[in-house]
Amino acid sequence: MDNMDINTIQSAYFIGAGGIGMSALVRFFLFKGKYVAGYDRTSSELTEKLIAEGANIHYTEDIGLIPKKCLDKKTTLVIYTPAVPATHKELDYFVKNGFQVCKRSQVLGLITRYGKALCVAGTHGKTTTSAMAAHLLHQSHIDCTAFLGGISKNYGTNLILSGKSEFIVAEADEFDRSFHWLSPYMSVITATDPDHLDVYETKEAYIESFAKYTSLILPGGCLIIHKNLELIPRINEGVRIYSYSRNEGDFHASRIRIGGGKIIIDFVTPSTVIADVELGVPVLVNIENSVAAMALAWLNGVSEEEIKRGMASFRGVERRFDFKIKRDNLILLSDYAHHPEEIKQSVTSIRELYKDKKITAIFQPHLYTRTRDFYREFAESLSLLDEVILLDIYPAREKPIPGVTSRLIYDQLRPNIQKVMCSKENLLNTLKDWPIEVLIVLGAGDVDNYVPAIQALLENNYK
Repeated sequence: MDNMDINTIQSAYFIGAGGIGMSALVRFFLFKGKYVAGYDRTSSELTEKLIAEGANIHYTEDIGLIPKKCLDKKTTLVIYTPAVPATHKELDYFVKNGFQVCKRSQVLGLITRYGKALCVAGTHGKTTTSAMAAHLLHQSHIDCTAFLGGISKNYGTNLILSGKSEFIVAEADEFDRSFHWLSPYMSVITATDPDHLDVYETKEAYIESFAKYTSLILPGGCLIIHKNLELIPRINEGVRIYSYSRNEGDFHASRIRIGGGKIIIDFVTPSTVIADVELGVPVLVNIENSVAAMALAWLNGVSEEEIKRGMASFRGVERRFDFKIKRDNLILLSDYAHHPEEIKQSVTSIRELYKDKKITAIFQPHLYTRTRDFYREFAESLSLLDEVILLDIYPAREKPIPGVTSRLIYDQLRPNIQKVMCSKENLLNTLKDWPIEVLIVLGAGDVDNYVPAIQALLENNYK
C-alpha cells in the first residue's frame, strides 16, 4: 500500500460503490481518467448518477460480471468498504488471486499524502464542519479538493475538485479506526462522546483512538480541538494546538444574535475579530461548527471578506438539518442524527428556532449494538420532544441481538410524552391523521427514503 502510486493504476474496482464515502472516491478516479467499475447491493439515486458519470456498476454478487479491464492485478486497484462481509464472492476472488485490495480509508489516506490535508474528526459535527470548510476554501482564492461524508447542497456532490490547489479537505471517520490511515496537515476534533462500541468496546479505547489520531498531524501543522474534551492529544513537535468552542477558546463566537430566522455572530480569532458573520444555515449547533470551519479557513489564508461571503452562502448538507418544508404553519426537516448527543443538539437547536411550536420526531435507531449501549441516553434526548414516533432498528451491517429492540428506548421515554411504536410500512398511515407543526425525521438508516412521501402527504394535508 505504501509504495502504491495512484498515477500508475489504470482501473479501480469498488465493492460497495454506492456508499457515501466510496462514491466520492469513484468520482475522484473517474476525474483522474481511470477505468472505474464496481458492485453495490442495491441501485440508488447515487449509483445511477455514478453510472451516468461513467462508472460501470452492477448489483449482483457475481465474479462473471467483473469487467475484463479489472482483471489485471498489475494495473487494477480494488477498494472495499468495511460494511462488506469478508465472505463476499467478488472480494474473496480478488484477495485469493493476489490483487492489491484496500479499504476505502487506506486509499483516502494515500490521497491525503499528495497535498496538505485539512481533516475534521469527531463523534458528530464532522460532515457539516468539513463541508463548511471545503466551501469556504473552494469559493476563496485558496481553493481545495474535498472528500465529504454527505452531499453538499452548494455543489450537489460529495466530491469537490480543484486542478490547482494543494489543499485536500477530508472527513476523518473513526469507525473501524479508519482515520488512522490519514496524514493530516491540520485537523479539527469536534467531540469524543463514545460511539461505535461494537468496534472499540470501551470508552477508554475510543478516546485512545483519537489520541493516536492526533499523533498523525504533520510537523508545521495544527490541531484545533474543542475546549472541553476528555482527550489528551499526543502531538508531534512543531504542531500548534488551538482551542475552540461556542463561547470561549482561541477561536469562538461573540455577540451572537438570533432572530427573524437568522443567526449573526462575530468570529473571534487569536489576533482579530471578523464582525457580523451571517450563518447560511441558521441553526444553533452550526455556531460551533462554523467557528471550527472558519478557524481552518483563517489559518490557511482565506481572507476576512471571503470568510463572510462563504459563511453566508453555505447551503448545508443533505440530511443534516435539511429543511424540506419551511412555512409559518408547517415545518419538515430531515437530520442524520443517530447518536444521543446529536439528537440532543438537534432538538435543542429546533426548540430555539421554534419556541412555541409542538415538535414531533420520527426516529429510526441505527444498529442493534448502539441501541443496546445507549438506549437510556436515546430516551433522555428524545424526551426533550413533545411527540415521538419510534421505528424499528435499522440493522445496517449487524445481526439481531436477542432482547434488543426499539422497545428498550420506548419504555424509558418520559411518561407525559405522546409516543407510538410504528413499522416503516405503516409510517405514512400513522402520519395521515397526526396533527403536525414541526416534524423532524431522525436517523442514519433508510428512513430518509420515506421523506419525499412524508413531504407530499404533509403538503397535501396542509394546502
